Amino acid sequence: MSDEPSQGAEQVRAAEVIGALCLATDLGMGFPFEHGLHTTLVASRLADRLGVDPATASQAYYACLLSHAGCTTDAHVTAEVFGDSLTTHLNPVLYGSQREVLTGLIRALPEPESPAPVRALQVARGFPRIARVQRPHFTAMCEVAQMLADGVGLPSSIAGLLAHLTERWDGKGPLRRAKGEEIPLPMRIVHVAVDATFQRWLGGVERAARLVSERAGGGLDPEVAACLADDAEEILALDPEASAWDEVLACEPEPRLTLEGEAIDRALSAMGGFADLISPYLSGHSTGVAELAAAAAKRCRLDATRATAVRRAALVHDLGRVAIGARTWQKPGPLSADEWEQVRLHPYHTERVLSRSPFLSALAPIAGAHHERLDGSGYHRGSAGAELAMPARLLAAADAYHAMCEPRPHREPIGPEQAAEILGEEASAGRLDADAVGPVIEAAGQPVPRIKRPAGLTEREAEVVGLLARGLQTKQVARALGISVKTADRHIQNAYGKIGVSTRAAATLFAMEHGLLAWGELPIARPAVRS
Repeated sequence: MSDEPSQGAEQVRAAEVIGALCLATDLGMGFPFEHGLHTTLVASRLADRLGVDPATASQAYYACLLSHAGCTTDAHVTAEVFGDSLTTHLNPVLYGSQREVLTGLIRALPEPESPAPVRALQVARGFPRIARVQRPHFTAMCEVAQMLADGVGLPSSIAGLLAHLTERWDGKGPLRRAKGEEIPLPMRIVHVAVDATFQRWLGGVERAARLVSERAGGGLDPEVAACLADDAEEILALDPEASAWDEVLACEPEPRLTLEGEAIDRALSAMGGFADLISPYLSGHSTGVAELAAAAAKRCRLDATRATAVRRAALVHDLGRVAIGARTWQKPGPLSADEWEQVRLHPYHTERVLSRSPFLSALAPIAGAHHERLDGSGYHRGSAGAELAMPARLLAAADAYHAMCEPRPHREPIGPEQAAEILGEEASAGRLDADAVGPVIEAAGQPVPRIKRPAGLTEREAEVVGLLARGLQTKQVARALGISVKTADRHIQNAYGKIGVSTRAAATLFAMEHGLLAWGELPIARPAVRS
């Protein structure tokens, strides 16, 4: 990463990538979308009113965007202990009195509406587990946030701040690492911003100002807390009808940090790792799919731009998983109708996270289509073949193959040979693109099974239809396949008869719907140049 972008190099602002990750943490925490952006605006306004130096303002800005980046850490463990209620019951009191924190933990234990004797037994059984997991969990949260900060290209000075994510002014944070002014000022600003924005969400500006004032000198830095309380209306002012994205990027302190080249891919890989932490069954999934899709893209002879898009979309395709509770991903039995509906929406959440960033939004159509199928049976849109470009088809095939080879709570991993056979069956059934499935299986080091082509087309006839759909004339088809013009014409007529069409346009539509397009670097028929 650099402060001054190189001429001609591919570039993206670090704040765009980190801002998208911040949106994903909103999903992972169960916050309203853009809650983390709102918190960052509050932190920036606090830094401005406190008159801090530029370095402190910059550190507070980036640290705030990453303040919940560890939310997927040990998610399966916390879900088992607390269910899905930790954010609801603990976050409102994190900077309150020790009694409030204890009460929040008790309320976060599952089944709060149980009869008193049963509830007492649940608490008695639950607290030893809390004691065992609390310190390791918060330690891991801080470490993961630090590693993500490094992964997205931030300076080590900012990553170091995140070791103090869970500290309190009074020294009574869960890790007891620092207190008072031992906690770096940027993090003390973040703590006030986090608590104030959360309380504003729960009960408005007046509630936020009151609680921040009460917690001054306890959980929060008294000077920073007083600054917010004295001007809460202005500092916490938000437009409920407008996105905060542009304002957050506009208030990024100078010098604005830029990612270039490999730093971009490293940042996207870090985002994929963040998503995969939602379940131990998903460890390494995003990177594995990206490597497989990239290797398959080479075999498809995709141009460099589309091959890069496939790889990058694969790295972030599962960001939306964090919107679904870890207990769903850990469930060993069949999903309920409600759970299945949530799962079907995770590609939609991926699209929404990527859509705010001009750079990442170009990846959204590919990443968000990784569960779509050519026959319209996929999700979340139910898109059919004509709507799915080759990069999306490659990612869908790579994701399906890689997922089959990984263990899941409801099944053991499937062997590579069997996974290749199943993928071939999906192509024969018209759900996956045969021209994507073949390269994916080859890239995985497996022999490609025989794939039935639609409408009874032979392999050669399918090739011919694909080339016609790319605009090649009969002579060009013959030249591309190394056959005579007469033979090419015979294949065309046979294919038309099987498909039930008589025109190139209808054959092209058929090819688009059934995954027959030829995507390699082939000669394209070009119209005559008009003088």
